[in-house]
Amino acid sequence: MSPSASISPPKAASGVLLVGGGLQAGLIALALLEAAPELPLTLVERDERLGGEHTWCFHAADVPTAARAFVEPLVEWAWPGYDVRFPNLARHVSSPYRGLSSERFDRVLRERFERAPAAQLHLGRTAASVDASGAELEDGERLEADLVIDARGPLLEGHRGRAGFQTFFGIELRTAAPHGLAHPIVMDARVAQLDGFRFMYVLPMGPDRLLVEDTRFADTEQLDVERAREAIEAYVEARGWTIAEPLREERGVLPMTWSGTWPARPAGGPLLAGYRGGWLHPATGYSFPTALRLALGVAAAVRDQHLDTASVTAALAPLARRHRSALRFAEVLNRLLFRWFAPEDRVHVFERFYKLPDDLTRRFYALEASRMDQLRLLGGRPPRGFSPRARLSSRRRIHA
Repeated sequence: MSPSASISPPKAASGVLLVGGGLQAGLIALALLEAAPELPLTLVERDERLGGEHTWCFHAADVPTAARAFVEPLVEWAWPGYDVRFPNLARHVSSPYRGLSSERFDRVLRERFERAPAAQLHLGRTAASVDASGAELEDGERLEADLVIDARGPLLEGHRGRAGFQTFFGIELRTAAPHGLAHPIVMDARVAQLDGFRFMYVLPMGPDRLLVEDTRFADTEQLDVERAREAIEAYVEARGWTIAEPLREERGVLPMTWSGTWPARPAGGPLLAGYRGGWLHPATGYSFPTALRLALGVAAAVRDQHLDTASVTAALAPLARRHRSALRFAEVLNRLLFRWFAPEDRVHVFERFYKLPDDLTRRFYALEASRMDQLRLLGGRPPRGFSPRARLSSRRRIHA
């Protein structure tokens, strides 16, 4: 290089606007601030707290080296494995398992924003509309940015008739005496199979703290909170635990699609992220691995000087294609589950699944099943209850 030659300075980071304060937006914010600490970054959330009332879990192996620095502060609980229990199967899965609460999520994000010189949180403010260059807030203010990401959560309306639904209601509680549970019970399906596949999800959060969640893979999005609360109380009593104090509740309804109904980015629209953009696992509801992959993809694009909505969307295209391919396979499984098995027989599908190797189950939950994994999931004798008659019944239920 000649002495007179000069190197152009790097292009200044452009502003990013994140709309939504859930898991996806939070992970994108953390990834961006890790990659570009000086980045002008604004996050808008309609509630006064980030993350709502949720608990998220994931496998430790779902977190690549590039994400550990900003994910590890989020982790609140670490377990060496977890248990599953079915009518004819009880098994321990030796895959390190991690969990975090929305309370910790909120605290870590607030602290990270406070340390970032050009980052701003707007809590308690609702976006009335979002486009590729900004968001119009309900109070009349408009926020603009070069990169706009819409991560406001799931839309259920477009999935009716083309999806089942995961409904859940959970109570975090303190027990009167130590509960003695060493590992999470990710699925305890030794309960009445009501509304479809049903199980209790139990997380030990401390010697006398538990989260007990009644989860159903059902044909409709109806969530009967009082019935679920009574079922949880009966389950806790049957386990020999006594509730000393209920601490909080959480609930949700997530679409389990089978027909590829996730929206593409509209021309001139924002980048769609999280459940709004189909960055989820439609067959399990586990959103952490896919949300993390998108967060790392966005951060890499910005680090490579893709600094507007259109160019970041283009840079993410290879990742989006791989994700859509994985989505299609998961939706095939959902179609089989909801259309070819009667509600009371769906438990047999998951009982068969948990006879597969630990590594395969982890890859499936991370939406990273290989071709060989997919063949193993679909191959062999079908689970008990597989029936064309069930398919005809499901069509009548859906179109009723």
